[in-house]
Amino acid sequence: MLFHSSIRKELARSFGATLIVLATVVMTMTLIRTLGQASRGSFNPSDVMLVMGYTVLAYMPTILTMSLFIAIIASMSRMYRDSEMVIWFASGRGLSGFLGPLFRFAWPVLLVVMALALFVLPWSNQRIENMKDQYEKRGDIERIEPGQFQESVGGKRVFFVEKNTPGQQSGNNVFIATTEYGKETITSARSGRIQSLNGDRFLMLSNGQRLESTIGKQDLKISEFEEYGTKVGVDILGGTDYVPVNTRPTIELIRTATPHNLAELSWRIGLILAAINFVIIAIAVSSVNPRVGRSANLVFSLFAFVIYYNMLNLGQSWIVSGKVTFAGFLLALHGGALVLGLFWLAKGHNNWHWRTLTGSRSALLRRSRT
Repeated sequence: MLFHSSIRKELARSFGATLIVLATVVMTMTLIRTLGQASRGSFNPSDVMLVMGYTVLAYMPTILTMSLFIAIIASMSRMYRDSEMVIWFASGRGLSGFLGPLFRFAWPVLLVVMALALFVLPWSNQRIENMKDQYEKRGDIERIEPGQFQESVGGKRVFFVEKNTPGQQSGNNVFIATTEYGKETITSARSGRIQSLNGDRFLMLSNGQRLESTIGKQDLKISEFEEYGTKVGVDILGGTDYVPVNTRPTIELIRTATPHNLAELSWRIGLILAAINFVIIAIAVSSVNPRVGRSANLVFSLFAFVIYYNMLNLGQSWIVSGKVTFAGFLLALHGGALVLGLFWLAKGHNNWHWRTLTGSRSALLRRSRT
């Protein structure tokens, strides 16, 4: 029991350090990508930190699984390097004896991964989509930024204001390009202000010029005005019928078993099953020769981690296209990974070698012939 307790303490230190490093790296990469999306107008720049937080929260199942995987490999590789495993094996215990203490340490992490994958992941994705939709469907006036060309909701108008006053109620050097009803209109004015008339909002322009032409014809109408009003669009906050599949609750995915829903469900369930399998795989691949070093072992482990998660992504497209069934994919990938991990663990536990197995099989064949 003392040995099990020391293992769990070392795993806790290694897991905490790895989790902090991975979370910091992911937050930095997410912040850079989020700033790029905000600069392209995907969502409100003031929501950058919120979007980054929700995105990192959606990545937490993968981060926790990878932290647990690396912590187990690093701790057990150190035990091999410091010859502590020799004492463990000399006491008559094998690698399978680590399953108990490791799963006793890992079960809270596995429960958190399950909760994040089934409940928090769709919620965080939904929050991100809501912020994007609200920013995309804002009114024409809210879209205007000084010194930038901004397109209206329907794409029929392009606005430009060189400088505006606080509150965006008036501005100088206004430019509006409109394409609707088969006509193209370019309106420019020295100043403009927002005015409410009969419950509608109008952009009142002063001291400007208006160019109007019919698409496909050579006519051009030029007019000057001292004051001209044009109605600007209101906020369009009504939701659409389409709901992204990654934002749908897990219960809805189970009730409505469409190919897209099953593909998303395979990803969420796969995150949980992968976390369980990686505990077994980490024990199996952690054996290392102290004279050789552990860098190759860690590289192989990370390579296996990447392949596993790429197969999860690939399986989603296969389920959507109908190449594989939902149950067949889960059984093939996760069941195959479990069998491979258990066989690898049994090989290390019983100290099997390929030459030994081949030699034993050859001896049995010779005996059967005689």
